[in-house]
Amino acid sequence: MDQKSPATLLELAARGLLSNERVAIDALEELPRGMLAPFFSAAFLGVHKKVLKAMHSIMKLEEAQNRVRCLELVNSDSEPQSSRKPVELLVDISLDGTLRTGRFLSLLRNKVQQSFGSLHLCCRDLQIDGRLAHEHILQLLDMGCIGHLKVNEIYLSQVTTLLAQMTHLHSLSLSQIPFTSCMRKSFGTFLTHLGQMKTLQQIRLSSCRTHSLHELLRCLPPQLDALYLSFCGLSNRDITVLSQSPAAPHLRLLSLCNNKISWEHSEAFQTLLASVSGTLQHLEIDNCLMTDSTLTAVIPALSHCSHLRVFSFASKLQAQLKAMLQVVKRNDMRWTTSPE
Repeated sequence: MDQKSPATLLELAARGLLSNERVAIDALEELPRGMLAPFFSAAFLGVHKKVLKAMHSIMKLEEAQNRVRCLELVNSDSEPQSSRKPVELLVDISLDGTLRTGRFLSLLRNKVQQSFGSLHLCCRDLQIDGRLAHEHILQLLDMGCIGHLKVNEIYLSQVTTLLAQMTHLHSLSLSQIPFTSCMRKSFGTFLTHLGQMKTLQQIRLSSCRTHSLHELLRCLPPQLDALYLSFCGLSNRDITVLSQSPAAPHLRLLSLCNNKISWEHSEAFQTLLASVSGTLQHLEIDNCLMTDSTLTAVIPALSHCSHLRVFSFASKLQAQLKAMLQVVKRNDMRWTTSPE
């Protein structure tokens, strides 16, 4: 997990002031503009209801005063201009359907609505687990702010609706999403949006079994940096299509773990290695039924991946250990193994 950033001086000052709610409320009108955002965040996280109520009352009064000033400017043939920008409230939201989450989201929605435009709700990380509950909060979010979207067990049409609104998405994680043949129209619309996402850098698919996976791999955005395909039932056809994808020559991380890959004919995988050899730095093929003989067959293709630094696989190393160490030494890469 990422280490928590230390509190700023403004945040520490806001917390100190909130230690006495009566003094904090009396000092609201005198607070410098620079302290409003950290003060509101500290009050919200500390559940200082009286302070929050007083803050929204002051915001309402200022809003009314701004409207009066705007009217005066209109009457004087001047263009009205707002003197105050909305306070940006950064939150990470997880829609998991629990009662506790519902209460938090209801409180958040009420505060945003009561702010009369003084709060801009900005979510960078949105997670949806299971049935899409609390949809009302999505109406308050600026979808252009979302950089990371993680969804589990929801309808593909709902995923597509979300993607259509996200203009700066960097990471997309889909788990147990039904890509079935009875949803061809939804699947086609999803592929169209996926191919048009110009900022997407990472895609993670898990347990998304479908006979149409090759169609999805053919539509990967060309600027993709990392691709995870776990428990997706990869076939040799899928691997071949992936090697022909416009994203392949740009991938730096590729994970194909937990797929029962058929190694009887490893040509498809060797072709994939040739496609990613110019950029690939991290390769994972754990629990893919790789054998010693398979490893021997793909070592020449691996040796051409000049930027490879991490190679992770579940396999028994026997006579091939010496050959593998030579590749490691040549490319100065580190690698991990674990027994099947």
